[in-house]
Amino acid sequence: MPRPFHIAFPVHDIAAARAFYGGLLGCPEGRSAERWVDFDLYGHQIVAHLDPAARAAPITNPVDGHDVPVPHFGVVLGWDEWHALADRLRAAQVRFGIAPHVRFRGEAGEQATMFFTDPSGNALEFKAFQDEGQLFATA
Repeated sequence: MPRPFHIAFPVHDIAAARAFYGGLLGCPEGRSAERWVDFDLYGHQIVAHLDPAARAAPITNPVDGHDVPVPHFGVVLGWDEWHALADRLRAAQVRFGIAPHVRFRGEAGEQATMFFTDPSGNALEFKAFQDEGQLFATA
């Protein structure tokens, strides 16, 4: 079983981060203080740290016909879990940077993917594979 990862990232508003990660994404909250809060993102520890000036830089790289935001983070979900999250985000009228779709269709690494940002502009990608053995496939 893979070990959980940990990532700390800046947010410009702790209350907005709580509403987004805890409310919209359903991440249970862990420890917190006035200037930071832990969230459980599908078993991974993510920590939002307050930086009132935080604004993500809009850098992208082309991938399969889309401009993928860099940096970004997220989780590889199960196929059905990914579709349920995509449906929940659509129902909440989340504005997608890259709408839910299947990329690399018919190629090695075929995957469902979607990109969106948190209120501070941090980019997130959630993806899923019908065959998780394709996660690192090259051919």
